[in-house]
Amino acid sequence: MRLAAAGCNANMLDAVLITHLHSDHITDLNDVITSSWIGNLSEPKPLQIVGPPGIKEAVDRLLLFLSPDFGYRIAHHADLNDPPEVHVIEIESGVVELEGGVTISTAPTDHRPVDPTIAFRFDYKNDAVVVAGDTIPCTGLDQLCTGAQALVHTAVRKDIIKNIPIERLQDVLDYHSSVEEASQTAERTGIDTLVLTHYVPAFPSGQETEWEDIATQHFSGKIELGDDLHRVEIGEL
Repeated sequence: MRLAAAGCNANMLDAVLITHLHSDHITDLNDVITSSWIGNLSEPKPLQIVGPPGIKEAVDRLLLFLSPDFGYRIAHHADLNDPPEVHVIEIESGVVELEGGVTISTAPTDHRPVDPTIAFRFDYKNDAVVVAGDTIPCTGLDQLCTGAQALVHTAVRKDIIKNIPIERLQDVLDYHSSVEEASQTAERTGIDTLVLTHYVPAFPSGQETEWEDIATQHFSGKIELGDDLHRVEIGEL
């Protein structure tokens, strides 16, 4: 849905990058696989899925789950002869071997007991952006951020959550970065632009400045709130 709103189709995807196997980060992957397959009206191309060890088993199970659907569509459409071709790359650290002008590298992060988890860095010409999944501050993320211009980081308001007397919510606190911690990671590693996203708890319209004010106390660069379809430009065009 977000691809469509951005003017793209799922069949334009060459690869999908997964930071970890929590349900809120992978449950739509089945629809991405199916949509990229049935939406491709030209030469079939494999969809590459990159993630930490364990992603291959998850994808294999998804493909098994979807196998009846694949059969129905092949039976109904004369120009569909084979199920989708999916290539899986498991990686914890290093450069992802994908074609194109962008160099993609990874490093481990810390979201235990979810393990392993990874973040991604995208280098293009002289600029780089790091995308962190759910994690607390850690060495792997710091290493990816060093020399990069922007960091997209998930963040939670621990000051709000700690006052809600529900144990399951309290459990969120010890394996996510707060707004303060995400901002400190950006400042420590010399990032120019910090993009906060994956807000917990979600805030109503008009309360954006609270998040920005907290981040400003710990980060001297530019702060963006990364709502869906928000666009941020870095470096030279």
